[in-house]
Amino acid sequence: MTQDNAVNPGKPLDGSIALITGGSRGIGRAITLELASLGADVAINFFRNPGPAKELADTVKEQFGVSAEPFRANIGEADHVQRLIADVTDAFGGLDILINNAASGVQRTVMDLKANHWNWTLDINARGPWLAAKHAVPHMLARGGGSIVNISSVGSSRVMDNYMSVGVSKAALESLTRYLAVELAPQGIRVNAVSGGLVKTDALDHFEDRENMIAKATSDTPAGRMVEPEDIARAVAFLCLPESHMIIGQTIVVDGGMTLTWRTA
Repeated sequence: MTQDNAVNPGKPLDGSIALITGGSRGIGRAITLELASLGADVAINFFRNPGPAKELADTVKEQFGVSAEPFRANIGEADHVQRLIADVTDAFGGLDILINNAASGVQRTVMDLKANHWNWTLDINARGPWLAAKHAVPHMLARGGGSIVNISSVGSSRVMDNYMSVGVSKAALESLTRYLAVELAPQGIRVNAVSGGLVKTDALDHFEDRENMIAKATSDTPAGRMVEPEDIARAVAFLCLPESHMIIGQTIVVDGGMTLTWRTA
């Protein structure tokens, strides 16, 4: 059942099947819960730790009465991505929504970054989403269309300390979004991206100046608080609904206005 053509007497995503990469923690977890709350069956991708994915699947089934299953795959490995899409579509019978959320990176300066750090980050954050979309599209077309949403970062266009590998990969992801959008829109598949400001997740633990970053982000955000994972999730969900039908190839920034007054110094 597609999002644009379905007759939904219940929740807006009833009958839809969604795959969320990196879907068990942080932003991915919030997206999984949001889509499930709207009626979508959810495939929860994880890589290293199956515990949170299994717990989330159980929570989703209990709270929302939809189907939910965890799927292990390293999005940085091409064969893993292909197998992931095959496993999800075999288990659920198709695919309507792909959320490319899985991400990684190495926090180093430009001069300290090594080639393997670059390859690791770009493979997961840019090549993986391309391959996931490529393998997902035939299944979406078989159901009349679908939605792909890529999760980006304001580091794609702003310079942040020790963020080069991730920032470049997210810039590539936003460019990929535009190319996919133009090619797939005539076939009924909408592709967009959501870019978050500094989001309050465990990922901040990898930054040495975490507390200062949180304090600065809070004080510099016109909305008066940091972005929460649920803020990103609600924007993602909107891009999967029929109401967003004419939003194509866009990167929606969810940052509480922070980048409007961003100061790097």
